[in-house]
Amino acid sequence: MTTNKDADWKAIEDRYEASTYARYPVVFERGEGIYLFDTDGKRYTDLYGGHCVAILGHSPKPVTDAIHRQAGQLMFYSNVVYNPARARASERLVEMAPDGFDRVFFCNSGTEANENAIKIAWKITGRTKLVSTLGGWHGRTLASLSVTHAPKLREPFQFALPDVSFVTFGDASALREHLITNPDTAAFILEPIQSINGCNTAADDYFRQVRSICDEFGVILIFDEIQTGVGRTGAFSYCEHTGMKPDLITLAKSLGSGFPIGAVLMPERIGSQLVHGDLGSTFAGGMLASAACEATLKEIADNNLIERAPLIYDALSAALKDSPVTLSGKGCLIGLKLPVESRPVVRELFSRGWITGTSDVANVMRIMPPIITPTEIITEFAKELNDVLSS
Repeated sequence: MTTNKDADWKAIEDRYEASTYARYPVVFERGEGIYLFDTDGKRYTDLYGGHCVAILGHSPKPVTDAIHRQAGQLMFYSNVVYNPARARASERLVEMAPDGFDRVFFCNSGTEANENAIKIAWKITGRTKLVSTLGGWHGRTLASLSVTHAPKLREPFQFALPDVSFVTFGDASALREHLITNPDTAAFILEPIQSINGCNTAADDYFRQVRSICDEFGVILIFDEIQTGVGRTGAFSYCEHTGMKPDLITLAKSLGSGFPIGAVLMPERIGSQLVHGDLGSTFAGGMLASAACEATLKEIADNNLIERAPLIYDALSAALKDSPVTLSGKGCLIGLKLPVESRPVVRELFSRGWITGTSDVANVMRIMPPIITPTEIITEFAKELNDVLSS
């Protein structure tokens, strides 16, 4: 089969693939840094990163080189054997994680990371119930879907989902009241920044109160850092901003610069309670994924890139100070509250060569720019956004 027409590529995907997202009418064939190029050679500035994935931009050379080297040595064997690539990835991940998180379970995606974190909570508490937050998003596999506050997604599969309740994000007293009447709760899972819910955030004191409440009731606290983790907010883990630590941290998205990989970070006191057979996955911690992970983390650490995240947020805030737009989020995970619905704005920006995203809040658009994005590009984007809004 040969084709070089955009319409052909679109028709092939539409014909053979199950429906997922509504797609942009474009075929991207190449990426370089913060830019994507379509089949006609048009350049787009990507401030969305394929759903918060491309933290180092597209096809970063240190990562592609690492994958290429590893592919020439050993593409894959399961984690039933030891391997240098996995060893290097696990060591570097634990080194960059907050103090005390000295065990890691590798998996293949964000929803798998959350799924396994929930399994760990069930295992070590012996309890069955879960509590999550209104507006939270944690994935589409069954346990992860059960704690995702999206009724239209959960309802068709409700018969198969675990017992879950939802409390208001940012209200610690609501969590405490719930746990008083639900003593068999195993875990509380939350996103430090509710990305799909308009990059909704909470005060640092809320997280400290949540930590205290979970300790009081013996509940495992899971931080879903699928989007906030790996330095995107100006710290490797969001908990470093708050003065507290959860029991489990889940990671994915940015962890492999686009190569699928997820992880659950845990302290020794939890890791030591797991035995052979509690967790497992054929492809988890595969050699190519491990090479991508280690190279991504090395590039971030060697170039102090985590320090760039607040600069990007600050540059956008300064550039929009006289506009009707207000910001939420942190670092390179930003919600922009507009005076109008966001979808037409996102579409117009796309036609001008800027890739951004919407959220479940009608007037909030989101950007998740690569951490390497120059601040002058952010300033240029702000001017373009203001022009779109004024028109």
